[in-house]
Amino acid sequence: MSKNVEIVRSLYADFAAGNVPSFLGKLAPNVHWNEAEGFPLADRNPYVGPQAIVEGVFARVATTWRDFAVEVKELVGSGDVVVMLGRYRGVATVSGKKLDVQVAHLWWLAGGRVVRFQQMVDTAGVARTLVSA
Repeated sequence: MSKNVEIVRSLYADFAAGNVPSFLGKLAPNVHWNEAEGFPLADRNPYVGPQAIVEGVFARVATTWRDFAVEVKELVGSGDVVVMLGRYRGVATVSGKKLDVQVAHLWWLAGGRVVRFQQMVDTAGVARTLVSA
């Protein structure tokens, strides 16, 4: 398994454990982070730098979904690019509806740190959870 795949695997472990300092330490200072078009948090794309990601993505995820989790199904990588295939799970705070959608993350690494991120997700499935019945 490649070193970059292991770095990305550790990012998901950090996220699951709530170890934000370790997660952020694996990002380049000028990392470019993009949420999928149509995703509620894409309104500030691109997020540049770790602080922008914490404020614009992580803090907002925590208030939008309870028990939010990323379920990693598969990690594949070649060279400086790693792809995660998995699911998002949680409960929307506004509607109480369960979130359970497919997701793919693309990670670009250089020098052992993440320099670019792109989320791909079932935005229609996400949107359905955010609408009250």
